[in-house]
Amino acid sequence: MDVKETVGQFNHGLFLAFINETTGSDETGSGTKENPYKTAVAALQGHGSHVKVFVWKTEENEFKPISDTALKKAKKRVEDIARKQKKIEEQNAAKAKKERLKQEEELKKIEEAKSIVLKEDPSLPPAKKIKISQAIENRDHRVKVSGWVHRQRTQGKDMKFIVLRDGAGYLQCFLSGRLCHSYDALTLTLESTISVYGIISELPEGKTAPDNHELRVDYWEVIHKAPGGDDAFTNQLNSEADPSVLYDLRHLVIRGENASAALKVRSSVLKSFRDHFASKDLTEITPPSMVQTQVEGGSTLFSLQYYGEMVYLTQTAQLYLETCLPSLGDVYTISESFRAEKSHTRRHLSEYTHVEAEMAFITFDDLIETVEDMVCDVVDRTLADPKISQLVYQLNPNFKKLERPFMRLDYKDAIQYLKDHNITKDDGTFYEFGEDIPEAPERAMIDKIGKPVFLCRFPAEIKAFYMKKCVDDRRVTESVDLLMPTVGEIVGASMRITDLEELLEGYKREGIEPTPYYWYTDQRKFGTCEHGGFGLGLERFLAWLLNRKTVRDCCLYPRFTERCAP
Repeated sequence: MDVKETVGQFNHGLFLAFINETTGSDETGSGTKENPYKTAVAALQGHGSHVKVFVWKTEENEFKPISDTALKKAKKRVEDIARKQKKIEEQNAAKAKKERLKQEEELKKIEEAKSIVLKEDPSLPPAKKIKISQAIENRDHRVKVSGWVHRQRTQGKDMKFIVLRDGAGYLQCFLSGRLCHSYDALTLTLESTISVYGIISELPEGKTAPDNHELRVDYWEVIHKAPGGDDAFTNQLNSEADPSVLYDLRHLVIRGENASAALKVRSSVLKSFRDHFASKDLTEITPPSMVQTQVEGGSTLFSLQYYGEMVYLTQTAQLYLETCLPSLGDVYTISESFRAEKSHTRRHLSEYTHVEAEMAFITFDDLIETVEDMVCDVVDRTLADPKISQLVYQLNPNFKKLERPFMRLDYKDAIQYLKDHNITKDDGTFYEFGEDIPEAPERAMIDKIGKPVFLCRFPAEIKAFYMKKCVDDRRVTESVDLLMPTVGEIVGASMRITDLEELLEGYKREGIEPTPYYWYTDQRKFGTCEHGGFGLGLERFLAWLLNRKTVRDCCLYPRFTERCAP
């Protein structure tokens, strides 16, 4: 036989196929000498029994007919592959048939379900409309509850469980019989809005559900059905989604149990702050959001046009609070502040809720005690509500109540602490007195200490123009930051300058034109006094309390660099 012939040519009715186990390829080979297969299996699969196989023999430097043993082995391998492939095809066909029959059965059920019309039984007592938060006090009475389908599952042929959510809580609802077989029941989707009627009963021991009870439904109706299929709620969000997608869909994210829990705790914490201030006889004020002065540095101001002149979104209400002391006494505000910091850290927001207070006739020690008392009291008030306490521990199971007094640490001693614990700058050098301690080393220090720390008496050069200098060391100010483990700074506080000349020097040091601040400067002319105050970032407080990774999880729609949607 002339092996110079190539595949595709007949030799006694056979195709000639060439194999090279070194250079051949079963994927791209065609069986020619120039483009051989790698295995005899590929040759047999490609040409069946009408093929004559030749194998390259390196030692002889030519193609030789395949041995009978190798050919027999290759044929057996081809048969095994064909048998397995046939089995897979049969399994796939059976599976497809099963799926088809299942779909046909479901379509049949749906068509039959359209004939089922649910009607409220007129012989039953009228249903009292309640919120889920009122469920416990309305047990054993027929009620009507409306909300969103949070979860659902079908059990057997005649049982369906729906967890309903109305923002006030969660309620398990049990449907049976015809109630499960209606068209609405079979096509119900998550986040649909429904109303359920029935009696709420406590669950027997061993069963679990929110608030340990469930509503046994005797009638229900769909108010609005959310989309299913590709547009279903579960296809909008998933744990692998990019953070930017989750922020775009924040309006859906907040329907989740953890996100909504954080917002509920936030509401309670705000109430606790107000109750605390009321107990201390502070008056709440509402300061302006549009200002013409800076407080925390001009580079972080958001500017806008206001009737033809430039104004800014407020960085803090502090200066306005100070003006209220002579007329209203000690005051506070809970309002929004804005900082145009191009910072992407997990503790920065461009808009945040600022809890601020100013108090007259106090000392620096009084100020520190006031902040400590406020933080502890707000935590106690928040945890005193059993429902809110449950949410706090749901989000932060390891939370421990604060122990007083908090640690006090002077700035100069903090600089030494960083050196003693080898906490350095990026270039390996140590921080020196007079330098600002950035977030990373500050966090490293506080996490090592592991408890709240009042970091006190910062150098005047790295603090705001209005901070009062210490009498015993004019290099530093009567200033303090409250640092919390895992978060860092949550409160900034200081005594304010009371002397007119010292305030004018502060303006000069920071390069601030004092004329627009005439109303603030006047506080040092008409009855000055020792006074001080603080600002607390609510989102940072919540990030610490709830052990959230970022402050962005602690507000409704976070605003940060390049994010102002939705």
